[in-house]
Amino acid sequence: MQSDIKDKSHYIGSPNWGTSNNWIFKDLRVHFRVIGNEANPPIVLVHGFGASSDHWRNNAEAFASEGFRVYGIDLIGFGKSEQAVQKKIKFLDNVFWANQLVSFIEEIVDFKKNGKVILIGNSLGALTAITTLYQKPELIKAIIAAPLPEPVSVNPIKISFPKWFTKFKRFFVKLFFNLFPLKPLINLISKTNLITFALQSAYFRSISNDKLLKRIVTVPARRSNASNALRAMCIGMSERSNSVKGPSIIAKIKELSNIPPILLIWGKKDKLIPLFLAKKLIKLHPWLKLEVIDNAGHCPHDELPTHFNQIVLKWLKDLKTSS
Repeated sequence: MQSDIKDKSHYIGSPNWGTSNNWIFKDLRVHFRVIGNEANPPIVLVHGFGASSDHWRNNAEAFASEGFRVYGIDLIGFGKSEQAVQKKIKFLDNVFWANQLVSFIEEIVDFKKNGKVILIGNSLGALTAITTLYQKPELIKAIIAAPLPEPVSVNPIKISFPKWFTKFKRFFVKLFFNLFPLKPLINLISKTNLITFALQSAYFRSISNDKLLKRIVTVPARRSNASNALRAMCIGMSERSNSVKGPSIIAKIKELSNIPPILLIWGKKDKLIPLFLAKKLIKLHPWLKLEVIDNAGHCPHDELPTHFNQIVLKWLKDLKTSS
């Protein structure tokens, strides 16, 4: 479904929304933000690659003002959360982040007291959200994936390789990323105009003058252990089995006895994950719902936040009415 809501956003939201807090997961420090009345239904916002809870600068307060308790978590390796990970864990991937999110929902959001949560994720955050749903469906009330990454093959991946090939691939991936000079590369991108070029690929509108957005991405990238975290992500995401990639997880969710409502929100101008992939995904899994936002790229929540917020709130209101 394509929405015709007119967006009049001016991108004035503050990345310092809500109250800033820290929590410990597996001896790793996790930063999160929270806003809204404690008695209200919980929403957890999960950012995409290279971003943080700050990236929900134009969404969190809007959701809180409509009667929700809103949390924004920094996944391990991102934002203000722990980046010195390699001495404590071997790698980072969507399964690890889903485990982090499960513990966060159980311990901080307090599932037993406040009930099931609504997860809203952007890209990598959406992949983490559906992985969390597969692991612990009893925690999740609904998911909004804006957009959902890894629908490249759309169908579950069934290719199998010999054990020797898998071992060689793992050895090569570790060798490559341990030798590759990630720190100089991160410094080059984050401290030059290359950051504008990199960010622009995720947006349809020009972000050349959006200093706030650049700060949200570059400040964490300039921390001393950013390259270590990125290395752990590169190895972890490259070494995953097919069973924990997006298409396979969606197929597994389909087999759940009680599937929570899932809404996909896609920018029509998304260059990273084109809209035609979303349409193929919907055709294969018609139980998923799709909303398309014109003139938005890979980050519709930040590019056209007023539009995005209205779609989310209307969908949640409709769910409440129909339940």
